[in-house]
Amino acid sequence: MQTLPPGAISRRTAVAGMAGFIALAAASPPALADALSNIDKNGKIRISIDPAAPPYSTKDAHLEYAGSEVDVARLLASDWKLELEIVPTNPASRIPYLLTDKTDLVISTLSITPERAKVIDFSVPYSGIQVVVGAPKAVALRSLEDLAGKRVAVVRGSTNDTELTRAAPSGTQIVRFDDDATAITAIISGQADCYCTAPALLAPVNQRKPELAMEPKVVVKTNLTGIGLHKGEIQLKSKLDDWVRENLRNGKLNAIYKKHHGAEMSPEVMRAATA
Repeated sequence: MQTLPPGAISRRTAVAGMAGFIALAAASPPALADALSNIDKNGKIRISIDPAAPPYSTKDAHLEYAGSEVDVARLLASDWKLELEIVPTNPASRIPYLLTDKTDLVISTLSITPERAKVIDFSVPYSGIQVVVGAPKAVALRSLEDLAGKRVAVVRGSTNDTELTRAAPSGTQIVRFDDDATAITAIISGQADCYCTAPALLAPVNQRKPELAMEPKVVVKTNLTGIGLHKGEIQLKSKLDDWVRENLRNGKLNAIYKKHHGAEMSPEVMRAATA
């Protein structure tokens, strides 16, 4: 399997990146004894969101934060009667921001994986996200084996990157970018043939270049997403879990998802959250 610029990295480098997270977790100062008490005392909650991942999160025409994960963060802050401070992040900085106390929580398409669970804790799943390979409608792409010889854009260090690197056949040319915005620009400008991402992120490509008619071709994996928090914060995690379960039961999280994604949330989310 080959990799191409810009910023192409090998499987070894991707593994080293996770090792860096683990090392950072070991070196970082321990979490405060009770983060929830400190949040309540300050009357404010800091939540990291990636503003370059529409429709999950972006900035609208008025430069205000918008998207499904922004609405989730706002609902949480409102229910807890706290001021919301959005801390902009990107896929590479989501976990380090937690470990260095730049944020209290991460709500940013953060898939629950065993590797990440070594360094941070997660709430029960509040949503789910497919990892797909999208391509123009005219491109014949029926299985992962058809990726051989094709240039596939992906966000560096993301779960999409991990799953694609694991599953792609020899000869796949993986082109890694720092965020979805630059990956989308690469697809539009012809730097890549396909895009490994969530299905919803194919829509911005079609908005900017309708003639491509990008569509999901192959599902690589379906991941559950959780709210990330510093390890060992038992009271904060318990309150988060209760909040997520309640808002799955009352339909508010599904309504947010449907508003921004045009589809019902996968029943697998509720099953996993209440297991």
